[in-house]
Amino acid sequence: MNRARKLFGAVALTTTLTLTAACSASTDGSGGSDSKDVKLRMTVWTSNEDQLKLLDSIAAAYRAENPEISSITFESLPFEDYNTTLTTQIAGGNAPDLAWMGDLSKDLIASDALVGLTDKLKATDGWQYDDLEASATKEFTRDGTLYAYPFSTSPFALYVNTDLLAKAGQKIDPKNLTWDKVAAAGAAVNAATGKGGFVVRDFDYKSWNMLATVWTGFGAAAWSPDGKDCTFTSPEMQRAFTFLHDSAFKTKAMPGPGTTADFFAGDSAFTVAQVSRASLLTGKFRYALHPLPAGPAGRQSVIGQAGVGVLTAGNHREQATDFLAHLTNPANSEKLAQFFPPPRKSLLTGAKLAANSKVLTAAQLQEAVVDQLPNAVTLPNHTNPAEIAQKGKTALDAMWKPDADVPAVLKSVCDAIEPILAK
Repeated sequence: MNRARKLFGAVALTTTLTLTAACSASTDGSGGSDSKDVKLRMTVWTSNEDQLKLLDSIAAAYRAENPEISSITFESLPFEDYNTTLTTQIAGGNAPDLAWMGDLSKDLIASDALVGLTDKLKATDGWQYDDLEASATKEFTRDGTLYAYPFSTSPFALYVNTDLLAKAGQKIDPKNLTWDKVAAAGAAVNAATGKGGFVVRDFDYKSWNMLATVWTGFGAAAWSPDGKDCTFTSPEMQRAFTFLHDSAFKTKAMPGPGTTADFFAGDSAFTVAQVSRASLLTGKFRYALHPLPAGPAGRQSVIGQAGVGVLTAGNHREQATDFLAHLTNPANSEKLAQFFPPPRKSLLTGAKLAANSKVLTAAQLQEAVVDQLPNAVTLPNHTNPAEIAQKGKTALDAMWKPDADVPAVLKSVCDAIEPILAK
């Protein structure tokens, strides 16, 4: 979740989840085999009718084989408030049995709020645990145990409006695509047409972790590998933010604060977005899709992930875990792949992904998805994500002014978030 709002302080949230998990673990809330009227509830952040229809059909097939499950409800929560609502439900004793999760996963795993899945999935006949791509499971694994199935593992890619480039007399070479070249072409499009150059979708000068899709190519990272030290003051990060600041205020290669330019509405030449956003392409303009451009550190791959796990505070842990195994088995993973890039190696071919895509070709999906996953890194994720996100945003607000002192602002980011990282 990139725009999750702060509900608790870092310590309060972790303590609440830990206590809730401990209490549920000490009581018989598993809904054992004698239960005859089990109602499962799973929170999701999608309201897409086709996606919910697919989930309902998978649940119906499961219920037909498990008559003790009287209902499986998919509760759609607003994306912007998802983390807040989910943690409120857990803290209030109304935890769902299963839940989608994004950056809240670190807190949930650290506080033992999720059921370990590895043993169940390996023991399920035909589930094929070894089929999972290692880079996809890393984010949701602790000490060798998987705590959430990465149902959506979507690389970020560069979408190109080739009609706008043509209007501005611009061409790009996909094989030698760099951030500098994207910025130059974007500035030219803006000067010639008044449209936006390149846009990092969902950033909007608020969700700064989305900028990892750019700074990773510069060799930068938000914090050290162990998560304890802020690295916003590194030379690599300074170079990345100098590039972004110049793009917004000097060359106009990137729309500045307060300016909306929706690529999928035809308002910008480029956008950085997950491959799963391809469903927004309507055919109103010609387009191309390429892996993220190279920066000074070369070409890098960044993925956004969503997992689904079983809450220890839920009332029916045993049945919920069994349903999760059904929901994510090879056959159902293939069905879900039409909406969410799967973590299964057997499904990760351009041809198989293209079979479920109405707008992208096998070659595009092979290059932008399959070839990017083995060495991909995730968006920055840490425990206490809401607090870090808010503190970081407040410090970075000073960056988005024409006369910003880039090194000084980046130092202020570390001053703001380092105490949280050190907890």
